[in-house]
Amino acid sequence: MTIVETPMAARGADLDPLRDQAVLLVQGQDRPGLVRAVSTTLAEHRANIISLDQYTDHANGGRFFQRAVFRLEGLDVARSALEESLRVALGEGFGLTWRLSALATPKRVAILASTSDHCLLDLLWRQRRGEIPMTVPMVISNHSVVADDVRFLGIPFFHVPSSGPDKAAAEDRIVELLADNVDVVVLARYMQILSGDFLARVGVPVINIHHSFLPAFIGAGPYRKAKERGVKLIGATAHYATEDLDEGPIIEQDVVRVTHADTAADLQRRGADVERAVLARAVTWHCEDRVMRHGRETVVL
Repeated sequence: MTIVETPMAARGADLDPLRDQAVLLVQGQDRPGLVRAVSTTLAEHRANIISLDQYTDHANGGRFFQRAVFRLEGLDVARSALEESLRVALGEGFGLTWRLSALATPKRVAILASTSDHCLLDLLWRQRRGEIPMTVPMVISNHSVVADDVRFLGIPFFHVPSSGPDKAAAEDRIVELLADNVDVVVLARYMQILSGDFLARVGVPVINIHHSFLPAFIGAGPYRKAKERGVKLIGATAHYATEDLDEGPIIEQDVVRVTHADTAADLQRRGADVERAVLARAVTWHCEDRVMRHGRETVVL
């Protein structure tokens, strides 16, 4: 049997398939020539477009959204020049907003949790298996219930108690921990209401999982309320957190059918499964730069 040695360079390339790949998100007022402007600018820098998805919300002067994945050899070195060309061609030329992200750089995701661990542990498990392109620099909780599980996975855990009507001290401490360390914050059933001041100071997107199919049964005890109403569907909603409670742009939703024979405990157990799946999809799409916000809406490409 003959063994053919694979060159080190080739092995390195196989181990990092996302090297030199990037995502370009573009949005703005739709008009003729936008697709050409994007593709021409990328072609001028010898970037090869791998996939291209776009959407316009109205055929006549609507809002334009586009996600392009491309490969550009020596991306780290060539990025600055490409960004300048995009600024001129898209920003100055068409008044578009755009964002460029390297696919080989995972998002830094901080997770806030309370006592419920199903969403938290599901995200950590998926991250460990490489299903979500993210790193988790920290988990913060107002309880210590999940501390051992988090630390067992080698992730720093911080206990920041939050009790009483004044949450200012707790929010100050969380902002201090997050500062310059994360790209997005995920509320994995973090059962605390965050102030608008906190959201502004964090300075990165905050994704929340709501334990119902919004806007039904908001507030405490959603499964008890659902049981009392005899619902036939329960669900979950992942959305960006804003100062208006549970009113932020929705990223993903799902439902599961139930019957009169299901108890409140059955609803809670089945609801937890939906919550895990919905939050995982929302976080994955955000980390893959698939979600584009426009006002109170999102477009997922």
